[in-house]
Amino acid sequence: MSTQPPASTAEPAAPPIHPVDERLPALQMATSGLQHVAAMYAGVVAPPLIVGAAVGLTATELTFLTGACLFTAGLATFLQTLGIWKIGARLPFVNGVTFAGVAPMTAIVASTEDKSDALPVIFGAVIVAGLLGFLAAPIFCKAVRFFPPVVTGTVITLIGVSLLPVAFGWAQGPNPAGSDYGSATNLTLAGVTLLLVLLLRRFTRGFVKQIAVLLGLVAGTLVAIPFGVTDFGPVAAADVVGFPTPFHFGAPQFQLAAILSMCVVMVVSMTESTADMLALGEIVDRPADEKTIAAGLRADTLGSALSPVFNGFMCSAFAQNIGLVAMTRIRSRYVVASGGAFLVLMGLCPMAASLIAVVPRPVLGGAGVVLFGSVAASGIQTLVRAGLEKDNNVLIVAVSLAVGIIPITAPGFYHAFPETARIVLDSGISTGCVAAVLLNLVFNHLGRSADAQDVTHPMEAGEEITGATRAPATP
Repeated sequence: MSTQPPASTAEPAAPPIHPVDERLPALQMATSGLQHVAAMYAGVVAPPLIVGAAVGLTATELTFLTGACLFTAGLATFLQTLGIWKIGARLPFVNGVTFAGVAPMTAIVASTEDKSDALPVIFGAVIVAGLLGFLAAPIFCKAVRFFPPVVTGTVITLIGVSLLPVAFGWAQGPNPAGSDYGSATNLTLAGVTLLLVLLLRRFTRGFVKQIAVLLGLVAGTLVAIPFGVTDFGPVAAADVVGFPTPFHFGAPQFQLAAILSMCVVMVVSMTESTADMLALGEIVDRPADEKTIAAGLRADTLGSALSPVFNGFMCSAFAQNIGLVAMTRIRSRYVVASGGAFLVLMGLCPMAASLIAVVPRPVLGGAGVVLFGSVAASGIQTLVRAGLEKDNNVLIVAVSLAVGIIPITAPGFYHAFPETARIVLDSGISTGCVAAVLLNLVFNHLGRSADAQDVTHPMEAGEEITGATRAPATP
């Protein structure tokens, strides 16, 4: 009599956890999260330093603004990595203050007569732009084809070029009216800091190489101490624990020109974030589909809308952290979320935020050359993939860069225009972005036909196309 083998009672194995959703041991989670913070720290604190200096904030107020930006960057990172409902790409994204908004915000400051109203005007514009972006996220993810590399590369290049004059100003000193402004001492400190950053990038590897800018700031500050330009007063005066009081600088004000300017920045930011999500999705082996992109854009825009409540600026994904994910191969979104927790804690510790106020301006200027120049170089890298062998694309880049550089090379170019219009026109990023989008639509979308010729240079003559050789138009 044959017997049947007993039926297996073992439960089916649980499906493997994707590396993006993996929870690492606590120590590894913390150290890897700190590495992400170190890689983007200088990028987070630079915008409040630039805008705060333009407004004329005191060291104490500047410390508060810097801490607020760290705090809101942590909150935005939580939204993006952990997510709620249909908000958040749930990818290892670090979010923080976007560089794209710096030039338009300084233009708003320059056009505001009473500087005490400048930050409330900026906050009001960011709130409106964030809310509009949140509503537009499901539509924008479908319209991304209108923002190809030729547009995004041009805009990112303009962001870096627009910020470089800030680094040059820092290198000369804190006060343009001061007797030591542009002195040999200040320029030497800037040069030494730049050299230190370059040496660290050239001769170190891994984690140290990733935080070369941060280490350069520390080393440059130490070098500056004997010259008497380092002030530790802000650290001594700062509290150990604090909270970014909502609307500390005043209730938000809503001015149309400022809102339009920040809406342009929001479009730029959403375009960058979309490109970052596509790139990161490939790196972590979880391709970003339309649903993921829409959720990620909702996190960016909602984080931006909430940020001004706690005195922060517009938030976006940090591309340098994508490189860190690719280098370390640590793909867990919970690692990045732990980095967000560190950002929140730093924002709640004014003493930690005040450390950046100790760094002398010339030292910041030397590091800023690398930091802002890297942004421009990133844009050039994008343009390399934009198909510049095509006549149309070369013209788009050429004209858009020229329009965007006008406020830098000829600051008074739009002096005859109304002051409200100059808030937008005096931002090379805003004008360059609008020009790139419109030119891309005209040359690459409207009435496009298959007879478009690709040439190496826009001034190179193309062969005449006769009716007999003309190819049929594409549908």
